[in-house]
Amino acid sequence: MTRAAARDFGERSETAAADFLFAGGYRILARNFTAQGGEVDIVAAREGVIAFVEVKARAEVEVALASITPAKRRRLSRAVAAWVARNPWAGQGWTLRADAVVLDASRPPLHIEDAFALEFVD
Repeated sequence: MTRAAARDFGERSETAAADFLFAGGYRILARNFTAQGGEVDIVAAREGVIAFVEVKARAEVEVALASITPAKRRRLSRAVAAWVARNPWAGQGWTLRADAVVLDASRPPLHIEDAFALEFVD
């Protein structure tokens, strides 16, 4: 797969995940937020929770979760800290959570709440 094709596939996957979350009652606050060497695919809110969502298009859930490596979690956590710093209201009474949405062609998207810990959140 070429770099352009991979980027297009990633964008389509993230759009499908955002649409799925929106249909589930989430309000999409940001997409592809990049800061401090990390990226958050989707920032979404619902019922007092702000979910920082990593989107993975993989055939198996286990493979998708394994692809969220410790280094990826650290980069995502740094980006989350930057997003919260730019949106200080988010630190006031909201629960911050790292979720994942796994996509494959054979089933509906799978939303995994609390897929991994944000490293700066105690």
